[in-house]
Amino acid sequence: MGDYEEDTAFLGQTGPYFWTTFFLLNTVFVSTGFNGLYIVFVGAAPQHHCLIPDVNLTEEWKNAIIPFTIVDGEEVQSQCSRYKLDVVRNLSAEGYIPGRDVNLTNLEQEGCLNGWNYSKEIYQSNIVTEWDLVCDEQWKVPFASSTLFVGYLFGSLISGHLSDRFGRKKVVFISLAAQCLAVLLQSFSQSWRMFCIMFLFVGASQISIYISAFVLGTELLSKTMRVLFTTLGAFLFYCIGYMTLPWIAYGIREWRTLLAVLSATAVVYIPLWWFIPESPRWLITQGRVEEAEAIVREAAKKNKVEAPPVIFKETELQALPPSKTYSMLDVLKSNNIRCITLMCLILWMAINIGYFGLSLNTSNLSGDPFMNCFLSAACEVPAYVVSTVLLRKCPRRALLSSFLIIGGGVLLLIQFIPDTLQYVALALEMTGKFGFTMSFSIVYIYTAEIYPTVLRNVGMGICSSAARIGSITAPYVIYLGTYNKVLPYILMGSLTIASSVVNLFLPETLNRDLPETLEQMQECQGLCTGPKKRKYIEDEGMRNSTIQCEAKSDVQALTL
Repeated sequence: MGDYEEDTAFLGQTGPYFWTTFFLLNTVFVSTGFNGLYIVFVGAAPQHHCLIPDVNLTEEWKNAIIPFTIVDGEEVQSQCSRYKLDVVRNLSAEGYIPGRDVNLTNLEQEGCLNGWNYSKEIYQSNIVTEWDLVCDEQWKVPFASSTLFVGYLFGSLISGHLSDRFGRKKVVFISLAAQCLAVLLQSFSQSWRMFCIMFLFVGASQISIYISAFVLGTELLSKTMRVLFTTLGAFLFYCIGYMTLPWIAYGIREWRTLLAVLSATAVVYIPLWWFIPESPRWLITQGRVEEAEAIVREAAKKNKVEAPPVIFKETELQALPPSKTYSMLDVLKSNNIRCITLMCLILWMAINIGYFGLSLNTSNLSGDPFMNCFLSAACEVPAYVVSTVLLRKCPRRALLSSFLIIGGGVLLLIQFIPDTLQYVALALEMTGKFGFTMSFSIVYIYTAEIYPTVLRNVGMGICSSAARIGSITAPYVIYLGTYNKVLPYILMGSLTIASSVVNLFLPETLNRDLPETLEQMQECQGLCTGPKKRKYIEDEGMRNSTIQCEAKSDVQALTL
């Protein structure tokens, strides 16, 4: 295939066609924002205690039948036990007064044999209240959350192959329909198992939407618009959906209705089928040159420019000779590449555990859970904007380590904040979310710049899989808060600080040539190599920085 950028240069870098495509594609990411984390509300555990059946008890014994226990240094009513009902009923019938005639600490306790009584102050109903996912069954909530991220893992593995075979546009809209159907069926779940199975499909379809729409945008847009799309557009529109979610949940407190409404929003995307074109690049690879030319001519018409009589010359469409293909085994052949890959895996896992851990933890924070979720989403907006600006001139290694230390450091400080200063703890958690979001956006670009062209897709795929493992783990990290509320912060903070140290041993990529071959990557080892070799790399990087700047724009468009 010839040079597509050169053949379509007559379209210009901006214009009505590119701006319209930019905004229409970005609206697709809104759905991934508010369909991704509704488990924060659907799986939240409201205040609860053992249900006391309608038996003949005096008012004193009705108030005293729930024992008190110490949780995080505070005395609260037990959520999982009560004094044995038969014993309490006999004591009540004999006229004994609890606390005066009877020492309650000596009474035998039992579990919540008749179920639980849930507070409806915040949630009318959700999966916790409907299926009693508390006490011994509490583990089922983080398991349900993890099924979403398992779906992410499967979806990320298959969506690329599907879009390469059937086309980017088809996969985007089929995935939108699949997400709509999966969420709708999930709202009719009759059991926790069915809910988890449908959540798996929600995750797979959602990540498929994100990746396919991301690739479609990078292939449809001009170089200038592509950089804006990959660094800000997709992330900011995802944040819009994420910020919208808590207000939809605030208005709809019943989980089945909430999911049905979220699934119905997919209807607004139906008209986009007639306005978003297929990727001409993909059509050319399939030999459908006439269709590709028709799309480009329509783009020229919208941009009010004249297209040449022949856009893609036949001589430029000849197949290139087959080149060597690389696999994950090539990552293991070199000690240097193994070292870099291992450090990248640690980084991606730590960042994803922190990012999704804090996202899922908003319902456990003090204060209004809807406002907390909104703040958690809103703090991502400046993070994406600031990271885009800083990535233009700042060293990647120092930048990433700095924000990892910020994100992890504030989480370690939370344990020292007294309960009377809840807003300070909330501010620290939002600062941590800002740091993780910054790290999240930086690590994509950084990793793509480290790997050579022949291994870039393989390397990014391995790191993406590590990220999914980290996100699958995140719900269980938050689950540790049921034992001690500071445990998740200590674990996430320590892991993040450790990863910031690991990051220091990765090579710097600012103003360096993008490596093309394995040999070039081995020469670009940063702190993993001796000083003489690093000096050579630095000299080479400075000499070729002008060429590299333009190449990196394409990498930013292909990082996902």
